[in-house]
Amino acid sequence: MKLIKYLSTAALALGMATGAMAQDKLKVGFVYVGPVGDGGWTYEHDKGRQAVEAEFGDKVETVFVESVPEGPDAERVMTQMALDGADLIFTTSFGFMDPTINVAAKFPDVKFEHATGYKRADNVSTYSARFYEGRAIQGHIAGKMTESNIVGYIGSYPIPEVIRGINSAFIHARKVNPDVEFKIVWAYTWFDPAKEADAAKVLIEQGADVIFQHTDSTAPLAAAAEAGNVIGFGQASDMSEYADGPRVSSIIDDWAPYYIDRTRAVMDGTWESTDTWDGIGPGMVGIGEITDRVPADVKAEALAMKEAIAAGEYHPFTGPLNKQDGSAWLAEGEVADDGTLLGMDFYVEGLEGTIPN
Repeated sequence: MKLIKYLSTAALALGMATGAMAQDKLKVGFVYVGPVGDGGWTYEHDKGRQAVEAEFGDKVETVFVESVPEGPDAERVMTQMALDGADLIFTTSFGFMDPTINVAAKFPDVKFEHATGYKRADNVSTYSARFYEGRAIQGHIAGKMTESNIVGYIGSYPIPEVIRGINSAFIHARKVNPDVEFKIVWAYTWFDPAKEADAAKVLIEQGADVIFQHTDSTAPLAAAAEAGNVIGFGQASDMSEYADGPRVSSIIDDWAPYYIDRTRAVMDGTWESTDTWDGIGPGMVGIGEITDRVPADVKAEALAMKEAIAAGEYHPFTGPLNKQDGSAWLAEGEVADDGTLLGMDFYVEGLEGTIPN
């Protein structure tokens, strides 16, 4: 009987020790709008998750759910993640904003980080990257390289982030090519290869020989490769499989340093609700390889712009700039403030068409 009692006591002690160890391990969750193999947006977020594991080893446990639709399903996934013991949850798409706020209110001891949104709470931070800085560089390349003077742009949703990208690319294409024209197709999806390919084909049929995308798959580049005389850009990642074909450069999102920093903040008790919006300078936005398909002088100009933006010497939204209706927006040398950029709901002068509701 004494032996049985001893074994029971030892088992209980072991169980308590194991429980304490489990509590010491920080559980970090990630909610993804697309699949981890999308080759773009979600792929890069998942690289950030893997970087957290590599940095902290057995001090963390990471979990993720991929291909989560924006809406009620997202709220269900976040709720389950919190119930399963997550201490920190990254929700990585604009449409996850309200679900994040709703779930965070129910779990005040869980820390939440929402990408690209603007709603915060005591336990909700927001973070995003200044993608428009990369669009400016791509716009310069596009304006110099287009032969048809028609540039196609695949938009995901008509939210400020995407509108900023369109405006930035157009401004810088027009600076070097006053004859350039932008045609915009709204895909109303972040990740749907079939829709993205169809949008690219429509733009190519309309004469576009440069394709921009604010969607997440490699399908637009595949359509450009099939067309044969069209160039494009990697979105969110290098999309290097098309480096020898249509892809002439890319915007690369590097989330790893931020994810590591915020995870460490939870570990050491310094986490606070903040808003982060970083760009090329801090390294959250990278410019991928500019291939030899780009003329040497254009490449040099693009890299010079990158350095100027990184150093804070140049801002892509610097006046004089007017709104689409011709009304004055920025005077000569005036720089757009972040508030206007974050809420951008207008096209700049020269862009045709209207922004959908």
